[in-house]
Amino acid sequence: MIRYALTCQQGHAFESWFKSSAAFDNQVARRLLHCPACGSASIEKAIMAPSVTGRGERRGLPTPVPHAPHAPHPENLPSPRFDDKASVAILSDRERELRSKLKELRDHLVRNADHVGPQFPEEARKMHYGEVERRSIYGEASLDDAAELAEEGIEFHPLPYLPDERN
Repeated sequence: MIRYALTCQQGHAFESWFKSSAAFDNQVARRLLHCPACGSASIEKAIMAPSVTGRGERRGLPTPVPHAPHAPHPENLPSPRFDDKASVAILSDRERELRSKLKELRDHLVRNADHVGPQFPEEARKMHYGEVERRSIYGEASLDDAAELAEEGIEFHPLPYLPDERN
């Protein structure tokens, strides 16, 4: 899997994962990739800094990728707490606008799709192979599950997750 930093013709920046460089090129050519902020299908790779190994890591060996935690169902996310004192980042107007659009996108997806929880990989396969009727779903999948789905050519997208609103 390859993670690319991407930009659209409007200058919105975002990231996405692809099975390979060829998979990215194929999706762009078929106009399957869209900007999450404005919906534009004019997408290009942005300049990315190379990954640099830290002191103590062995040269020539890939760094293991930890399993991503399962995304919790939105109803199970903790409510923001404003009474504890923590450092917070100040967001620019553009970052606030992007965060707002991502929240709108997530809310729309959650309202209009079925939550299938940890059965997401199984349900996605059933729909891909025509065993059940296609419908909008969301749920949880490990990095290994996601890699297997991508290898099978099953299209899916990570559901945008935003930390609590005070960040």
